[in-house]
Amino acid sequence: MTLRHEMMGIYTVWLREFKRFYRDKASLTSSIVRPLMWLLIMGFGIGGTMRFSGADTAYLPFLTPGIVGMSILFTSLFSGISVIWDREFGFLKEMLVAPISRVSIVIGKALGGATSSLIQSMIIILVASALGVSVTPLIVLKVMVATVVISIGFVSLGVAIASWMDTMEGFNVIMNFIVMPMFMLSGALFPISNLPGNISWILYANPMSYCVEVLRYIMTGAASMNTALSMGVVLAFAASTSMLATYMFGRRK
Repeated sequence: MTLRHEMMGIYTVWLREFKRFYRDKASLTSSIVRPLMWLLIMGFGIGGTMRFSGADTAYLPFLTPGIVGMSILFTSLFSGISVIWDREFGFLKEMLVAPISRVSIVIGKALGGATSSLIQSMIIILVASALGVSVTPLIVLKVMVATVVISIGFVSLGVAIASWMDTMEGFNVIMNFIVMPMFMLSGALFPISNLPGNISWILYANPMSYCVEVLRYIMTGAASMNTALSMGVVLAFAASTSMLATYMFGRRK
């Protein structure tokens, strides 16, 4: 197998994942509307009636990176269901016997999920900008880079879990068990400093917390954790889950 064949295989898998994303109108609409509703309800509803002492900025600018992170988390993890979908309809078998490595298949799926997350993140930032959140072209560029890296990590985690599961129902149960706790306990909606010390360790054990911190530092210049540490954890998470996804997917027969 040549590098050209591998690159073509990655492109083909990426294109298929991207087409699956924009052709599924119901899922596409839901994945965009859900974070926007959170942004509006939390930003203007709850945020307008409460003051968060740990936030150095107004609540809407503080909240926006968390909602971007939520969009990345939901979209990326649930994109792993494509592995089960392809298996049930027999397409996965055709992919596995294709003259490309399974690593290329995983890379293509990860990039497909990252592209979907990137589009949704840009929509959220556009709406937030219209609502008064200050966003510069440089910030947008940095958020795009961070979104791709974070998304690759969570897509890879979703692929790893999906490779281990046999049914969509089982995958959805596991995802719902993982997604909401990861989001709610990440500091996406409230400052980490507001938490009691005896439970704050949960946030520091949650990789999503570091992803939100990176996005928040990019967009607001403020962070509750060491920024270099957060970036290191995000990169390590993306690398480790990519290797895990490659291993788990490679075990499929």
